Amino acid sequence: MEQNNSTNPKTLLKAISPQRVIWPILIGFVAVIYLLVKDFEPGTFDLIEFSWITLIGLFIAFLMMALRDFGYMARLRILTENEFSWRKTFRIIMLWEFTSAITPSAIGGTSFAILYLNKEGLNLGKSSAVVMATSFLDELYFIIMLPLILLVLDWQQLFLLNAENTSSLASSLLFLILGAYLLKLAYLIVLSYGLFKNPRGLKWLLLWIFKLPILRRWKQGANQAGTDIIESSKDLKNKNYIFWLKAFFATFCSWTARYWVVNSILLAFWCCKYSSLDHLMIFARQLLMWIMMLISPTPGGSGFSEWVFTKYLGDFIPEAGLSITLALIWRLISYYPYLFIGAYMLPKWIKENF
Repeated sequence: MEQNNSTNPKTLLKAISPQRVIWPILIGFVAVIYLLVKDFEPGTFDLIEFSWITLIGLFIAFLMMALRDFGYMARLRILTENEFSWRKTFRIIMLWEFTSAITPSAIGGTSFAILYLNKEGLNLGKSSAVVMATSFLDELYFIIMLPLILLVLDWQQLFLLNAENTSSLASSLLFLILGAYLLKLAYLIVLSYGLFKNPRGLKWLLLWIFKLPILRRWKQGANQAGTDIIESSKDLKNKNYIFWLKAFFATFCSWTARYWVVNSILLAFWCCKYSSLDHLMIFARQLLMWIMMLISPTPGGSGFSEWVFTKYLGDFIPEAGLSITLALIWRLISYYPYLFIGAYMLPKWIKENF
């Protein structure tokens, strides 16, 4: 039988080649240097005061990332019904995050996730089911949280509609976020229908859509996706509500902890000395930032993420140069570690499993 390209060791080795790891790092640093040169003003770093608050805030930021990874690990154990040990679960999550970090945000690491789970001992059908379930839960978190945020916060402030001299930027961000939200909602509805109601009907629809000339080249991938959904549906349909509540709670903790990293960084450098820190608003804007980052064509959103940080959280930071510096610290804590951990772990994993 011909080996599937996604399971070919050479393909995996290419995915972690030095070029793949270096590109997101270079793109991110070039973006930061450009923004610093463009907006830096003398005396910017005089605003930073290092103190015990700085150390405590940075410690909390790293703690939030640890909680985020623990939430992902707990969810994976729930979805696999404790099939994996904590050690093996940690390895899978780190490999998964590494793949996400070196691919465009819209693609993510799910294309390799099924392979990781399968090679660690799950059959292909259950591996597909677990990956589909994680995608379903992640999208559900975003779909639920945005309306809740709009109910409790000033939506004009949330979307920067009151900011001076940013009318065009605010309008662009608003349409971008709403468009991304509607796409997520549509994806969640289609995925839910396929997983829990009519998987064969969804596969038929996918194949019909991918008969279009512009999409025909991806028809084989659509066929495989449809097959994965059918296999996933068999395993997920009969799970009880306790199973889904536990899995969603782990998802909620993981994503929420990820967003509190920025709150912790702003607290660390005591930006509240210069402007009050509305932690709920900062959290809400990160939710919207993450939705916007999905359109980034760069690996892991490099470059685009730093720019969005400075534009969308800049009114909580007194100087543009300082906001760029904090954006870099944010990425150093929440993104770059996965590049290095994954680049270390994946060659050894390939050698052991192939």
